[in-house]
Order: sequence, then structure tokens, then C-alpha cells
Amino acid sequence: MYHYTDGGLRNVWLANGYEIKKTPYGEGVAFHNLDGLTRSICMALTRKASLLTGAEFRYVRSAGMLLSQPALGNLMGIDGQSVARWEKTSKVPRWADKLVRLLYTAQAEGHEPIAKAVERIKTVERLVKQKIVVKESRGQWRPSLQDDEVVTH
Repeated sequence: MYHYTDGGLRNVWLANGYEIKKTPYGEGVAFHNLDGLTRSICMALTRKASLLTGAEFRYVRSAGMLLSQPALGNLMGIDGQSVARWEKTSKVPRWADKLVRLLYTAQAEGHEPIAKAVERIKTVERLVKQKIVVKESRGQWRPSLQDDEVVTH
């Protein structure tokens, strides 16, 4: 069995669905259907009896919902620093634990209004992080929008 520790998870073990491969840098692990694995882990986390740990909460937010801390905070009506604090200290309020489980489950099961709200938050966040890059070619300036990370000097 493989101990799956992505995102700081400590209680996930894979019985199969992975391959250990040799690379020039040592052993590596290749996972079959990573999106399906992520969804399965997130669904299991939403069903667990005890409160989510900070790492579990972060995994559902980042890997499952693909949201940043500020984006989830926006969706929940709080600031991103609160989300960061919960994840770091593992002191997730009961209401936030329940809400993130509900939001993830509704989105994963195709609840259209929730899925649209989550997508809208992701889109707004992505657009806020874009830069306008203007290039000159043959005396003409042409603007383009690029994600913040893509821009080079």
C-alpha cells in the first residue's frame, strides 16, 4: 500500500491505482486517474465523522474545489486570512467545516447554482490576477491578457 500524503494528508492509503517508477532523480509515483482519486478522497473527507483537520480542509479547498484561501473566504463571506489560520492551526470552526463539506459535495454532484457560484469566484480571481501585456510589432502595439505567473521580463 502507498501512503498518499499530498497536501499534508496523513490518513490516506492507496491499495492500488499507482505505479512506482524510476526517474533520473530517484523513485517517482504515477497515479492513475488523478482527478478521480482527488474526488474520491474529497468525498471521503466530506463524509468523515470528526471535524476536518487543517490539512484536510486545505485539501478539499485547493485540490477538490481548486480555490485559493481568499476565494474560499469570499465564497464563505469571510477574509482569506481566516481560512489560512484555520488550515495552519487545524482549528476549523464547526460552521466552516460543515459549509466547506456542503459546498464541495454540491459542486461535485453537479448542483448547478453552487457549481456556478464556485466557477464565478474562480473566474473573478483569475481575471484579477491577469496583467495586460502590450507588445510592439512593426510600429503597432497589441495588448493581450496573461495570467500573472506567465509574464516574464
